[in-house]
Amino acid sequence: MGLFVSNIALADAQKPASEQDGKYFDAEGNPTYNVQPDGTVDWYTYSGFRRYHSDCHVCHGPDGQGSTYAPALANSLKTMDYNTFVSTVVQGRMNVGTGHENVMPAFGTNKNVMCYIDDIYVYLKARADDAVGRGRPAKHADKPAAAREAEASCLGE
Repeated sequence: MGLFVSNIALADAQKPASEQDGKYFDAEGNPTYNVQPDGTVDWYTYSGFRRYHSDCHVCHGPDGQGSTYAPALANSLKTMDYNTFVSTVVQGRMNVGTGHENVMPAFGTNKNVMCYIDDIYVYLKARADDAVGRGRPAKHADKPAAAREAEASCLGE
């Protein structure tokens, strides 16, 4: 059972196995979220919320809930692993079925997505695990220096 604090569901979800410069990782070394008992999310989860809503929500709906146009990523990440997520975002995907076709465009050259791919993943993973609720996280950790440096390097600043 999750504990609800200010609209954030603190699930009995996985806890990070490790941390480096404010970025959290699961036991397999994949990026993951960290939600404190008071509902404070790590910087990367908060950044992922912001980046998701700037580039992904138009098709996949607010908070990863899906739309008539694209699937609910908050559901997809219950079973989709990190490598499949990254591959799909980078390369895109086309599904053609009986009378139904949907296309996920490739974002591999879009720096506004690729520079924050891990952030988007951890936000959606937190949504999939019910570790964060809908809407902007009310509290978040400060932006680590390592995040500033990675962002500047990736964006060519």
